[in-house]
Amino acid sequence: MTPITLYQFELCPFCHKTKAAMDLKHLPYRKVEVNPYSKKELPELPEGTPRKVPVVQFEGDTVQDSTDILAFLEERFNDSQTLLPEDPTTRQRAQEIEDWVDTDLTQVLPTVIYGTWGEAAKAAQVTAKTSNFGPLANVMVRAGGSLIMHQIAKRIVKKRGGGNPHEMLSAELDRLEGWLGENDFVCGDSISLGDAAAHGALTCIKEFPAFARITERPRLAAWYDRVADVRAHGTTAAAAA
Repeated sequence: MTPITLYQFELCPFCHKTKAAMDLKHLPYRKVEVNPYSKKELPELPEGTPRKVPVVQFEGDTVQDSTDILAFLEERFNDSQTLLPEDPTTRQRAQEIEDWVDTDLTQVLPTVIYGTWGEAAKAAQVTAKTSNFGPLANVMVRAGGSLIMHQIAKRIVKKRGGGNPHEMLSAELDRLEGWLGENDFVCGDSISLGDAAAHGALTCIKEFPAFARITERPRLAAWYDRVADVRAHGTTAAAAA
């Protein structure tokens, strides 16, 4: 199969959400890192469309926005692993979790990636290290990226009424843990859209101290590893045992 092309930022939770869905559906893809300043790597988009990631291209189709991309993947590759449960109630729950990821979780994550100057500096280094930008662009990302990222985090905290970013993340993880309960996955015994969205978004903080908020919760840590195993190998730890 021809690989899907994904235009992404390495620390974008919506891009990680898209990658999680493609991994869980076992679809080959190649990544194109987009310069956050020039965005010159992005393909031509319809007039008036925001030049934002993620964007995927496949055999003449160009789709933007992670939710639209996941819907496209389900429709176009309906012979692969489905992420939409057949049961209407379970499907509604999966879509509810995806919506929560889009509107709440992904808004909190930047505050724990860029929240302090040290975290913002590390984020800028990760962005520069994972890119294929030229030497000058890399210097610009490392030097100016941390300032921009830190300001973004401050704006988000203010917009959400202030507070401690790590406490905000813990509150969101409480919701995810409530959905998970004693199940293997967030909607029961099978992988769903909810797992793709939540696992993908949380993956973008894996290299940061905030990831400890997940590993210190046994049920969430086990779920995270279980989904990671399906992404990597197409099987679950429970099935392998």
